[in-house]
Amino acid sequence: MKFAFSSNAFLHRTLFETISCLAGIGYQGIEIMADVPHAYPLYFTEQDIRQTRKLLAEKRIEISNINAFMHNADGDTYHPSWIEKDPAERARRIEYTLRCIDLAEKLGAPHISTEPGGPLDGISREEGVSHFFDGLRAVEGRAREKGIRILIEPEPGLLIENSSEFLEIYRMLDPEVFGLNFDIGHFFCVGEDLSALVLKLKDCSFHFHLEDIASSRRHHHLMLGEGAIDIQGVLETIESTGFSGFVTVELYTYAENAEEAAGRAFEYLMKSG
Repeated sequence: MKFAFSSNAFLHRTLFETISCLAGIGYQGIEIMADVPHAYPLYFTEQDIRQTRKLLAEKRIEISNINAFMHNADGDTYHPSWIEKDPAERARRIEYTLRCIDLAEKLGAPHISTEPGGPLDGISREEGVSHFFDGLRAVEGRAREKGIRILIEPEPGLLIENSSEFLEIYRMLDPEVFGLNFDIGHFFCVGEDLSALVLKLKDCSFHFHLEDIASSRRHHHLMLGEGAIDIQGVLETIESTGFSGFVTVELYTYAENAEEAAGRAFEYLMKSG
């Protein structure tokens, strides 16, 4: 098990500055946000890709994941989603995801994470599931061709919120192409037993997001140790499964003091270990 930090907290720093900062703190990995201001595929040039790979090698830090969830460059955190009413908006999500798959291959990342459908804005759940499957089928071939896995990230308030809803859909997908981005805080928010769930989903969990959540279970990412999650217990369970990939700390709520937050989280993880 290795630790990374998500670049989505570093909205006031360039990607290159963020890589250097996280390597300096001691993280083994960085999750790269495929959005502004870091690596939005339409703006991220071949030269940017070469420079990123060079810097990663120099700093001896790996890419834990390409975060292809948010779409702030020409939308917002959740839009355009996989399940928009407007087919043209759904097509934008598909095109963005295809570009993210290509970016992941060029950067040498193993997978991308994506939203679990999106908000059910004025459509039925049945329609949402249908649109989501259509979208995933549209990107499946590219992912298989490029050797990039697509990780679905359940989140409160979206089409897929919990493990049961995830498994309902995952069972109908190719397990060689798709998987789970296990967000520990998100599953805590919807009342799941985290350690039991780690064991249950160990065969489809290829990357973890880590943050703390208040006892109210309100979806707001907190600094590690400042909420109600038994973080040490969950990490011990992850380690017991033999997981050798990345647990990425995701604290986008600390954008105003991202470097300090990354440092505090790293200190917490080192003490917990």
